[in-house]
Parts: sequence; structure tokens; C-alpha cells
Amino acid sequence: MRLLRLPSGREIPVLGQGTWRMGEEPTQRSAEIAALRLGLDLGMTLIDTAEMYGEGGAEEVVSEAIAGRRDEVFLVSKVYPHNATRRGTAEACKRSLKRLKTDYLDLYLLHWRGSVPLTETLEAFQLLKKAGDIRDYGVSNFDIDDMEGAIALRGGDEIATNQVLYNLMQRGIEWDLLPWCRDRSIPIMAYSPIEQAPREPGGMLQNPHLKAIAARHNATPTQVALAWLLHQKDIIAIPKASNPAHIQENRAALELTLTNEDLAELDLAFPPPRKKTTLAMR
Repeated sequence: MRLLRLPSGREIPVLGQGTWRMGEEPTQRSAEIAALRLGLDLGMTLIDTAEMYGEGGAEEVVSEAIAGRRDEVFLVSKVYPHNATRRGTAEACKRSLKRLKTDYLDLYLLHWRGSVPLTETLEAFQLLKKAGDIRDYGVSNFDIDDMEGAIALRGGDEIATNQVLYNLMQRGIEWDLLPWCRDRSIPIMAYSPIEQAPREPGGMLQNPHLKAIAARHNATPTQVALAWLLHQKDIIAIPKASNPAHIQENRAALELTLTNEDLAELDLAFPPPRKKTTLAMR
């Protein structure tokens, strides 16, 4: 597995596993656990979750999946904005650690910006880091003005990543946020890297150019979409899958090398932004 270095110096896999919508349906629990374990077997040891996902249910699924294998895993969770006060962040982290059955998180993120002052959240993150409850901290769904404000605050210079929606159909961050983060060596963690409902008519994976490129490489449109992200500098992708075939498909994307011609065709099919746009969120 290829690794990327965080600002703190710690390393993180560039391809991991998302868990959004996991832990919501009891009938799917066994399949979700098995999928995450298969991903670990294939080297996708980065697992991203959040207290919001299934209201803690996803964290409980993850705890079962990583049982006995915690040392292999780079574990990420996120705090709700309304919990992100100085005291609330610490309490939310404690609940997440309990559900995950671990004594530390590798990375803890503010899920999106709310009404709580960032100074409080950053102070709480620093205290959690000092106590050993978390190794690094960061943010999610922060646009460039949010990032500029955050790094100017005490503890803001230790923000390790910004997790945002980024894929071939959602390229708005390329206008300003992505280069701004790259200039400061803050990696982007791309969620929904193959878009929502990508296999539906009109969805990203049905694009004829994407299909043509996939055919040239004896690959799938999903693998091309992931490979496009993974070829870039300072990008981490966290696709969610609970189907074994999809897990294997995602992992194989890391071995796919796109040509300059492929990249040019993707730019024609999915044009980069020509102006500033509002940060896309899900």
C-alpha cells in the first residue's frame, strides 16, 4: 500500500475504506464486517468513520471488523459540530473510543463547521492529543476561507487533513482549495470518490469516455475514477463498499496507471472548474 506523509510526519495509506451508511441495518452487519476485514487483508488499513454514521452504529461495526487487528489499522472518526465544544469534543471522543473498543484514534476530525467557535474545538483537539486519545486531528468540509481562519488560530498549524467531497464530477476544489492545501502540505481526503449512485443511468460510471478508458486498460469505470484521484499528489481516497467484489475492485485501482491521453480525455468528459464554486457537501 502506498503511503502519504501527514504534516505531523506520521504516514497514512492513500486508499482506505469509508463506512457511511454502515451500522444502520442489522441484517447487513455481518456483510459490512466481512467487507471491512477483506479490505484489511488487501492492505486497505485506513478506515474512516464518524459518530454521525448510524448514530454510532458504524463505529460499532468497525470495532468488530478490527478486533484483534487494531495495530494494523489507521483509524479515523469525526465529531458532530454541535458536540465540538471544549468539553463536548472530549466527551464525544470518549464515546467513540468506547464504541470502537480502542484507546486512541489515529485521526479525529471536525465533521463540518458549526456554530461552536473553532478555538474551542482546536483546544479540545490539542488536549486530546496531549492525553494520547488521538494522534492527529483535522477538519472536514472546510472551504478555503474556513481553512484560512482555522490555521490562523492556536493549534491550527497542526491540522493534518481536510476531508471533502472530491471526484471526477465534483472538481470545484481544484480552483482554490486544493492548491491552497497542497502549498501547505495538508493532504485532501476525498470522500464519495466515485460519486453517489454512480451506477444509475446518467451516473458517473455510465459516462462513455470513462467506459472507453476502462476498456483500454481492461479495467472498470470505478477503477479509472479511483486511479484518477490516486495519481494526484497529496490525495487520499476512502471509497465505501460492503460487497467483496467491490472491495477487490477498489484495491485493484491502485495498480492502474493512466496515460496522459487518458487524463486529457477525462478532462474533456469531466471539465475542471473555470471559476470559484461553493464547496460541495454530502
